[in-house]
Amino acid sequence: MRIIGGRLRGLRLNPPQNLPVRPTTDLAKEALFNILQNQIDIEGIKVLDLFSGTGNLSLEFASRDAAEVISVDKSIRCVHYLKDMAKQHGLEQIKTYNADVFKYLQMETEVYDLIFADPPYDLSRIPEIVKIVFERKLLSPDGILIVEHQTMQNLSNHPAFTEQRKYGHSSFSFFRA
Repeated sequence: MRIIGGRLRGLRLNPPQNLPVRPTTDLAKEALFNILQNQIDIEGIKVLDLFSGTGNLSLEFASRDAAEVISVDKSIRCVHYLKDMAKQHGLEQIKTYNADVFKYLQMETEVYDLIFADPPYDLSRIPEIVKIVFERKLLSPDGILIVEHQTMQNLSNHPAFTEQRKYGHSSFSFFRA
């Protein structure tokens, strides 16, 4: 894993082997940021990274000067790793929370320009993420929700769905208010 853009471009991430994660591949991440580059200006936006794991995407957004990156994961080891990486590289805009994502979303009142969710692929509640984000109005008017999931899973039945991009066994589904 590496940071592919921004001021930390090229930085290799070497998280501990024992973290309970399935990181987004560099290929998929590069494709995602190429898509985003044509849709939004990352500099200055407010990002919510759900199921943040190693913080691979949180670090990428911060490297590209997102104003605020809120990272939520239920693994305390993941939260500590990301917190340490953010501190080590002076990324003060990253705030980490050790929490169950669904409970966090039910209590969240902030509005975000971009919400990224990379849940475990075997999680049966993935469609609930989209439902909760839109019911609770957690996206700004021009905001984007992106959910990473197995390609065989279909999330297109939500009215806010705009497109799905496939990268092998992984897909990104995009939603807009």
